[in-house]
Amino acid sequence: MFPGSIRILKLKRSGILKMALSGALLTGSEEESKEPKQSFFLKAFKIFLVVALYWFTSITMVFLNKYLLDSPSLKLNAPLFVTFYQCLVTVLLCKGLSLLSPVWPMGNSTLPSLRFDPKVLRSILPLSLVFIGMITFNNLCLKYLGVAFYTVGRCLSTVFNVLLSYVLLKQTTSLYALLACGVILGGFWLGIDQEDAEGTLSWLGIGFGVLASLCVSLNAIYTKKVLPVVDDSVWRLTYYNNLNACFLFLPLLLLFGEPSTLYHFDKLADVYFWGMMTLSGFMGFAIGYVTGLQIKVTSPLTHNISGTAKACAQTVLAVFHYEETKSFLWWTSNMMVLGGSFFYTWVKGLEMKKAQDEPSVKSVSKSDSGV
Repeated sequence: MFPGSIRILKLKRSGILKMALSGALLTGSEEESKEPKQSFFLKAFKIFLVVALYWFTSITMVFLNKYLLDSPSLKLNAPLFVTFYQCLVTVLLCKGLSLLSPVWPMGNSTLPSLRFDPKVLRSILPLSLVFIGMITFNNLCLKYLGVAFYTVGRCLSTVFNVLLSYVLLKQTTSLYALLACGVILGGFWLGIDQEDAEGTLSWLGIGFGVLASLCVSLNAIYTKKVLPVVDDSVWRLTYYNNLNACFLFLPLLLLFGEPSTLYHFDKLADVYFWGMMTLSGFMGFAIGYVTGLQIKVTSPLTHNISGTAKACAQTVLAVFHYEETKSFLWWTSNMMVLGGSFFYTWVKGLEMKKAQDEPSVKSVSKSDSGV
């Protein structure tokens, strides 16, 4: 009698919806049995929408950047300016949303108060230098390589993660993870061979892709180091990182003579051009938000798998959009890179789960022994 009463009180207090979302099994009336099904479908639909939003934002950003960096109709040879403008848009969006957040809250994602602090700018300068390298080399890789080959061209970030973890952190990697890296490297070299055979290979683009992959790995390491400086706020870090980048890009623009290129650019007063530039900056800002949102509603492992699947879809879309014809071995190289990345993600996910389960197993064994 008492257990039944307690159960009814708990059910009334927390609600059927919470019970369904937490995976509890309910027994009782027909209405109660229907509620978990509704909650499951609502949750599944929410996940679908978030993943679709991530795919749309990421793929749109890649195609937009390709248009701005290497469009025959645009003919703008100013990759540093394009990257600088995207950073500037991100800074303005961060500041604007921060000012609006008290009036228009965004739930748990409300931006913190953002103010200019020179000390913070100096503290995250090493990360900002790596960040500039990452976004610049990334855009240069996209400029010299086609969107279809872009995934293969900058696929070595996983390999660099393993190398840097060993060199800087003295962390060893399991045999299965190393095998996954071997598959990625094999796909990378096969892709270069096939792209060269088709006469569309740019060694300059490959070089920028390798440097971009290295900077992606370094960016992850430095981000962990400097997050405490901004109170572990990703939004604050995004603001200061892009603000630093805006200042650092100015001498680079002068060094590479891009102001002269812009002066002679015939579409500098074109509203459509600036609209596309602003849209690409907005997408660059949005990708940070939707990435965090996807991780929140799924998991880091699912996010990585989603990113791998997105890269596959992006490659197929690029081949159809640009009406390209690719060989069987070219497709094989892409499948090796994507398959190796998926296998590496899966192996690391299992290793993390095992590491999380071990402490609980040890604590149970200690309690059983009376310690």
